[in-house]
Amino acid sequence: MFTRRRDDLRSHPGEISFPGGRQEDDDEDLRATALREAEEEVGLPTAGVELVGALPPTPTFVTNYAIYPFVGVIQPGFAWVPQASEVAEVLEFRLRDVRAGHGLRRLVRKGVPFRTDTYELGATTIWGATARIVADLLDRVGPLLDAE
Repeated sequence: MFTRRRDDLRSHPGEISFPGGRQEDDDEDLRATALREAEEEVGLPTAGVELVGALPPTPTFVTNYAIYPFVGVIQPGFAWVPQASEVAEVLEFRLRDVRAGHGLRRLVRKGVPFRTDTYELGATTIWGATARIVADLLDRVGPLLDAE
């Protein structure tokens, strides 16, 4: 599950991301932060997620943050409730389709061209830190996808 950020946001407008944000004082740990953010951004209750692991921290180049991704399993058919002020839409893709959409592509951001790993799914382009997190996930679950 991914989110497409609203086009009118100051940071990363219209980009594809995962729910997430900064740790708050009330969060017991980063796992609690991830679960709280998922509930706030897409309406996913903590009880509806089976956390199965964590991926390595992923650095961001522009903002100089480290993202600490967690992986969870949820039941199919969940009715997403996007946070209207931040999330334009919730996107669901099969991991097999995400993997098949991988390629090295030329992008232009703020007038600067660069080549980077992306995942293309129809009109959706996943790139940047989100693409690096996806690559880490696919490295771990790829053998399971191949076995199906």
